[in-house]
Formats: sequence, C-alpha cells, structure tokens
Amino acid sequence: MMEMWATMGSALASFMFIWAIIRQYCPYELRRYVEKHTHHLTACFQPYIKISIHEYTGDRLRRSEAYAAVEAYLSKNTSKSARRLKAELGKDSNNVVLTIEESERVTDEYQGVKVWWASNKIASPPQRSLTYYPEQEKRFYRLTFHKKHREVIAESYLKHVIKEGKEIRSRNRQRKLFTNSPGYKWLSMKSTMWSHIAFEHPATFDTMAMDPEKKRDILEDLVTFSKSKDFYARIGKAWKRGYLLYGPPGTGKSTMIAAMANFLHYDVYDLELTAVKDNTDLRKLLIETTSKSIIVIEDIDCSLDLTGQRKKKGEKLPVEDDNVDKLNKDVPRKDSYEDTTSRVTLSGLLNFIDGLWSACGGERIIVFTTNYVEKLDPALIRRGRMDKHIELSYCCFEGFKVLAKNYLSLETHAMFDAVRGLMSEVKITPADVAENLMPKSPNDDAEKCLSRLIQALEEAKETAAAAKRTSESRDEAVEEGAQG
Repeated sequence: MMEMWATMGSALASFMFIWAIIRQYCPYELRRYVEKHTHHLTACFQPYIKISIHEYTGDRLRRSEAYAAVEAYLSKNTSKSARRLKAELGKDSNNVVLTIEESERVTDEYQGVKVWWASNKIASPPQRSLTYYPEQEKRFYRLTFHKKHREVIAESYLKHVIKEGKEIRSRNRQRKLFTNSPGYKWLSMKSTMWSHIAFEHPATFDTMAMDPEKKRDILEDLVTFSKSKDFYARIGKAWKRGYLLYGPPGTGKSTMIAAMANFLHYDVYDLELTAVKDNTDLRKLLIETTSKSIIVIEDIDCSLDLTGQRKKKGEKLPVEDDNVDKLNKDVPRKDSYEDTTSRVTLSGLLNFIDGLWSACGGERIIVFTTNYVEKLDPALIRRGRMDKHIELSYCCFEGFKVLAKNYLSLETHAMFDAVRGLMSEVKITPADVAENLMPKSPNDDAEKCLSRLIQALEEAKETAAAAKRTSESRDEAVEEGAQG
C-alpha cells in the first residue's frame, strides 16, 4: 500500500510539473484548442447538459438582462446553500441582498428536478502588446442538469428563473444616482462607464414651493408618460420624454429633478458633458443607462458650446485666442489618451436625444436645465426633443405657504398678510425665502423667522425702487442729450 501511494504521488508530481511547463511555454491558442476538444471527448461519456448565461454576449455593449435576472433569482433561492456570498444593500438601504461569489456552486430544485448553478469567469488572455484597453474578464453563470430533464429545463424552468428574477430585482431595487467618468479612464468597452451611489434625496412634490396648478400639470404628465408604453409603440416613437427646466438661479430646478425621480421611482444619471470625449463615447453612455431612469444635463448652456453661435467657414479666431495659442506653444502636450478636451458636437447631442440610438431602451426621461433659455440653439429645445418646457420662476405666495409649513410647521399666521403684500411687489426666489425661514439658533421661533423674511422683502423692495430711479434718471439724461 505504501509503495502504491508513493507511486501515485510521484506520478501526480510529474503530471503537475509537466502541466506547469505546458502552461508557461505552450501558446495560449494551442491550450484553448486542446481544452475544447477535451471537453468534446468527455461530453460523450457524461449524461449532463450545461447551459452558460454570459454577462456580455459577443460584442454587445449592454449587460445581459438574462444574466441580471439569474443573479437576482440565485440571490433569493440559493443563498442559504452557498458558502461564499456577496452582500449589498437593497431597496432604501434597509435590507441586505446576498448573491453568490464567483466560482461558487449551488443547487436548486424545480418540479422534482435537481439542477446545479455555478458562477464562473473567463480570465483575459495575456496581452502580447502594450495597450491602454486590455480585455476584461468575462463572467457567466453555468446551469448543469441531467439530459433526461432537457424538455423541462428548456421549456419551463428557464422561463421561471427569468420571470422570478425580474420580480426580485424590482422588489429589491435600490435607486441610484450615477455620474460618468472621463472617457480616457474607461479600461475597455465592456467596463462600466458610470459610477453610482444610493439615491436618497428627500425632495417630493409635496415639499416643493411652486404654483399648485403647475405642480398638478407636471404630475399628470409624469403619470401619463409612465403608463404609455403601448401608446408609444403604436405611434412608432421611442418611449422617452424630454423636459426643459429653465428659470433664474435658486428657483428649484435640481429639486424638481429629485422630486420627479422620487415620484416615479427612477434612477438618475447626471451626465457631465465636459467629461465626454466625443460623440461615440456619448452613445456608449446612453447605451449603459437603464430603463426607468432620468438622464440629466444641468446648465446645458454652460456645459459645451451648444448655444447656436456656430463659427462660419473661413472665420478666423479672435486676436485674444491667437495670443493664447502663442503663449501655449511651449506648454507640453498631454498624450492623446489623456486629452480631456470634449469634442461632443450639437449634432451628436441631438442624435443622443432623439436619433436612432435614443431608442436603445425605454421608459427614460431626459432633462435639461438652464438659467438662460434664450442662449440655447432652437434645434436643441424644439418639441419632440424637449417635449415639455417648464419655467421655474420666482416664489409666489402659495409657494411661500408650502415653505412655511415645511420649515415652521405653520399653515396660517397673522404676519402672512404682510408677506403676501410684499411678495406681490418684490421678486424673490424660493431659495432666498427658505434661507430666511430657516431657524438660525435654538431660540428662533416662527415669529422671528417671519420677521426676518419680511425685513428681507422690504430691503429687496427698496433696492428695486432705487434701481428703478437710477434707470429713469439715466434714460432722462440720454433723452436730454439727444435733444441737445
């Protein structure tokens, strides 16, 4: 017996040595060829069938929905039998969602049929040349079952897994706030282009200071959109809608976006155009977004030169730009892969909004915000691209009542009449009203906060009157000079 074990140990050691030599010196392609035909040979003697569900199939740019559904299904139904698990926070960060780790194997049973699931990955082959875009590892789930159950698995079990997995994802879905990274930092076309955190903004339409009629109109429009999948399919349009939010700073444009996301339970993709290298990367970002999401481009007039003031053919740069170029000649240039200058064009952005690529996915809202709507190119904000234009203007008395209830828990007060009278004469943003109503110390009561707001309104009224008198005096001087 001892001699037999010694012989087996020697043979095993020899095999491991030879295998190490083969892995080190044998070409990767030849090893893959041998492994493939070895699998074919062993399959002739095995009664089991294997089905692989890959995260990315072929040259697809988007993550497979089937892979995500299987991941959710296994997290719910097989996490108790797994020994290695990954934990993530689920919906509203209140529950923990467990998923199986890579290379873990679990069992499942369906209608008396026992199956095995395994989480695997294919390591990227060694790079034979230097590249900034190495191929990433490919992850997949592998289902193994006896060949006599093939009909049950193909016709019933897989449909059951996909259906239940989607339902589980919907229940555990933690809404997220995404932002895009600079294009030169993406390792490959298969790596994610968005980073995210949990979306926990508390804004709602109930707490927004705006006209009740306008608020009701927006809510009805959002509800109609979310229930119009069949309608959009019937009329031949992509299931998306564009909103243009415009108005002075401090009127609640960002708060409106958060309220929309909370009302519809959508994710938010905050797109920073200046970090996008070119139109191709912009399309890749769009493909990576999911359904039930709001894509936001804030301050669109400041993001890129998309104001419609196009440079004419043959037009020279201003003298100042020539001087700047001369001064910058001695500055070392960055490598091309580190060039952070955005080359997104107006036509690329328009194609992003309503071109062919905009139909990749559904149930998405695109929101632009701007302080100066008159600066934007009319082609960018026409109906069909930005379907609904919403002006968020200065605070009205109804908006003040909402803020008073939020900040001071007041629905009525003797000082409200004074506020109403001043607000009919003075323009003030909701942000300024909220700042004045905010208690500044533990001793600040409702009356003190209202007094501070009234004082701010009176000062704004005096400032506006002084500016008006100055303007009238200037106009009179100009008129007198013209007559002279």
